[in-house]
Amino acid sequence: MNNFVMPVQPVERVTQLGQRIRIARIRRGWSVVELASKAGINRNTLTALELGKPGTAVGVCFTVLWALGLDKSLDSVADPDTDLHGKALEASRRPTRSGKSRKASDDYDF
Repeated sequence: MNNFVMPVQPVERVTQLGQRIRIARIRRGWSVVELASKAGINRNTLTALELGKPGTAVGVCFTVLWALGLDKSLDSVADPDTDLHGKALEASRRPTRSGKSRKASDDYDF
């Protein structure tokens, strides 16, 4: 039995994503059955995703976004180039150079 309890903020984000997916489906005029078929999943799985059930697999979410034509919106998710906090932490762990400076290549010119 899994005793994992998600923190409130991630639960809210999963719920928001489910609502956004539902809105995108409705705007396209698709039923749950139609989108589930396009994504190759069961309609109950799509319903769980739209309801923000945290146990829904991330792969299902990505596949549904793909079926909706919204998969490019994932390009900015956890993009290392926009992770300013991670970059700062990485930079703070870089070793500082010490020791003799290297001679310039022309110092050995005869």
